[in-house]
Amino acid sequence: MTQMTERTPSLSAEPGRSAALVSALLRGMLAGGLGLGSLAVLVMMVWISSPASDSGPGGAFHAAAGIWLLAHGAELVRTDTLSGAPAPVGVVPLLLTAVVMWLVHRAARDVMEPDDDGRVPPSAGSVLCLVTGGYLLVATVVAFYAKSGSMVVRPSSLLFPLVPAVAGAAGVGVWSAAGRPVAAPSWAPVRLHEAMARTRFAGRAEAVFRAAAAGTVVLLGGGALLVAASLVWHAERVQASFLGLSGDWAGRSAVLLLAVALVPNAAVWGAAYGLGPGFALGTASTVTPLAFTGRPALPDFPLLAAVPAHGPGTVLNWAAAVVPVAAGVAIARFTGRDGEACSLWETALTAALAAVGCGVGTAALTAVAGGPMGTGALAEFGPVWWLTGAAAPAWTALIGVPGALLLRAWRLRQYGSGGSGEEETGSVLDFLVDEEVSERQRSGPRWWRRRGGEDAAEGSEPGPGTGTGTETGTRTGSPAGVGSVSVSPPSPSATSAPLPGATSWYQEDAGAVPYDFLPTDPWHERTGGDSPWTSGGSFWESLSKGPETPPAQPPEAGPANSPESASS
Repeated sequence: MTQMTERTPSLSAEPGRSAALVSALLRGMLAGGLGLGSLAVLVMMVWISSPASDSGPGGAFHAAAGIWLLAHGAELVRTDTLSGAPAPVGVVPLLLTAVVMWLVHRAARDVMEPDDDGRVPPSAGSVLCLVTGGYLLVATVVAFYAKSGSMVVRPSSLLFPLVPAVAGAAGVGVWSAAGRPVAAPSWAPVRLHEAMARTRFAGRAEAVFRAAAAGTVVLLGGGALLVAASLVWHAERVQASFLGLSGDWAGRSAVLLLAVALVPNAAVWGAAYGLGPGFALGTASTVTPLAFTGRPALPDFPLLAAVPAHGPGTVLNWAAAVVPVAAGVAIARFTGRDGEACSLWETALTAALAAVGCGVGTAALTAVAGGPMGTGALAEFGPVWWLTGAAAPAWTALIGVPGALLLRAWRLRQYGSGGSGEEETGSVLDFLVDEEVSERQRSGPRWWRRRGGEDAAEGSEPGPGTGTGTETGTRTGSPAGVGSVSVSPPSPSATSAPLPGATSWYQEDAGAVPYDFLPTDPWHERTGGDSPWTSGGSFWESLSKGPETPPAQPPEAGPANSPESASS
């Protein structure tokens, strides 16, 4: 009977684990279904509102399936071209990509969170594999369905980049659920853990990642501003392109939705333009701040109507260089803020690594923001990823490394001369707290400087009325024989552990803490447990009560406590 009851938890845990694994698989499938369903609803709304549609609802669903696969990085091939030759489509709408990747991330993160009933979630590896597998199962079904439509997915693109993209999003979700640790895995050798702890790898990696993310965001934001300014500058051309693509509001709504989905792509193109390499508008045309050369193969689209004029660049075109400069300043700002407690070499290395990280992120975004839009002249469309990925770290390192060193020197100079900056790091806060404590000791009451300071400096043993090295008591008699004690703040070097009621030293300017009245009989006649000056007695309890604690009633006057005996 005892053996059966002992096996009950393991038997009940197995079904719970199986249910959690099935839930992870279903959540992956649900994430894929949500993204596909949302996109299908938008496409069907456009198809329903269109007065003259060339295809039925099947064509609308096939279009939604193709666009959904394209959002994952899969390359499509259009079969219904005017020339009859298949044409590849490789420009990924980054806004849709962000949505579908967020759904995968959210599914993996939710599986790792514990349930309300206390059930333990599966392991990180199991969640990663099951969520990814469930999502890829939906992608496989959609790819088979899209084969019968006008946009067929290329099989090689399903393996790369679709599978790594989905697995990466699920991995980030698992990592987020675990608290975003920056450390070696548990199965790694002990030497690796010790080396990472000794070199403060986690703190350095976090600082590099934060600065690199800031530089990338500023770079993309600057590219978006360039595109917005160009759209306003060429407003007439943009309006003519938008109105000329369709004559009804349903078609114009479809064009508007497609333009919104490609806005992040335009921001990446603008960033590449500001960095210098620019982007290609076909195999024979390149757009850079210096010049717009070649004969472009420019499709009619509102966003492309904002391309600068053909010919050499002007001062306005050259002003686009402010975008990478701003990205370098952002890296310098984030690195210099975290580099006050670091050496010059560590600060420079952090800024350089952040510039490299910014380049890697920019290259990855550039690789998916462009691609072929057809055959012949449209085989190259958008920025070249390796040129943009090389220009981004060059610009940001050129501005970020010296800027981080200068900012570090300026902040150290400000804090060293008593000034204050806009933001304070942990090391500066510690420095200011130490200065505040030292100032309190220097400007404290005279009796603290005379008795407590000298006793601590000379190492003299305090008397019964002064307490232990870090407390100094001054006992004043009263007609009723009631004493009062003023306690001074302890020296920071006197002890390394906080004492009960120690937080009150920082809360009260007077430095005095009221507590119960003390008896007036000689202290050596009382036992150790009744003495308020013992380490475990009522002295420390009275300190922890705080100023709101009402004082206790004084003892009744007796022969030993009468005013006459006290005066005698």
